[in-house]
Amino acid sequence: MDFTHQSVLSQPTVAALTEGDFKARDFQAARRQQSTELPLCKGVYVDGTFGRGGHARALLARLAPEARLFVFDKDPAAIEVAQRLAQQDSRVTVIHAGFSRLTARLQAHDVDSITGIMLDLGVSSPQIDDASRGFSFMRDGPLDMRMDTSVGWTARQWLETASLAEITEVIKVYGEERFAFKIAKAIVARRESHPLCTTRDLAELVARVVRTRKPGHHPATRTFQAIRIHLNQELQELARALASTLELLETGGRMAVISFHSLEDRLVKQTIMAAARPGQAYARLPIPERDMPQPVLKALGRVLPHAAEKSANPRARSAVLRVAERTATPLPAAGAQHFVPDIQQQYNLPEFHFASQERLP
Repeated sequence: MDFTHQSVLSQPTVAALTEGDFKARDFQAARRQQSTELPLCKGVYVDGTFGRGGHARALLARLAPEARLFVFDKDPAAIEVAQRLAQQDSRVTVIHAGFSRLTARLQAHDVDSITGIMLDLGVSSPQIDDASRGFSFMRDGPLDMRMDTSVGWTARQWLETASLAEITEVIKVYGEERFAFKIAKAIVARRESHPLCTTRDLAELVARVVRTRKPGHHPATRTFQAIRIHLNQELQELARALASTLELLETGGRMAVISFHSLEDRLVKQTIMAAARPGQAYARLPIPERDMPQPVLKALGRVLPHAAEKSANPRARSAVLRVAERTATPLPAAGAQHFVPDIQQQYNLPEFHFASQERLP
């Protein structure tokens, strides 16, 4: 079955990668006029989250015949769509892997630098709309929630074995849920009599525990988000991808990252700010300006969806696009990881070894 997907912030994302005079504020004010006279762009580009290819197709329309576009995705269904696109367009190379594997997978294609990269984070509309994937509390289906259905533990398997403490921490941290302990306690109590098998089972259980929520917000929203993020190690993978991006971008190369919740947006923002203002940590020390660390990135601002886009596509409401450009400054001796927050240390969560298994190249 085909599921529709409407790309979010597509125009500013593509413009960020292909237009030298890109200004976030022009798109933020919704006053940007699309030029038809822009030259086509050469170089090597990456779409780290192909999905159903909306952003990739928009970017291809702005690329020269000799340009290359590498598209990544963990979802086998997305890869099928990407392979059909590659058959139609020789500029496209398809890689079935998460974006945390950027460096290794690109090196396998003799690529050691890129001109631009875009990441559209989180779960896609087709994944939500397909009940069999188990991402949605609005559609009854098996408790799965894996981005890559060919590897890893399902949500059902994890909920059957995780401790009360682990479930509590995951829901509290990744869902920013104040009722995390009560929800986790109810999950553990329920599995002692009969397991949670479907999304409806979990959604109804959470709804009985969480009695207060803003109008229009389902009580299980934060719990489903937390379990999905944990199973797929989304923040850990994003941190690795951000470090790889800093290593791979050529001078003047751009990164454009779309986030949908505060945890991932905070990670992107912190990384960009750390790389764009490396001297801030030494601002109060008596160090000459010439000896201060120089910026590795130039922050080019953020773009939020305007009212018309949010009205046409409600899933765009929480989207944030952040853009940055690589400078000529070499990476420090500590490497790109120096600028990326340590997720495991920041949230003090146990490692999860089963959901993020990668198939061999």
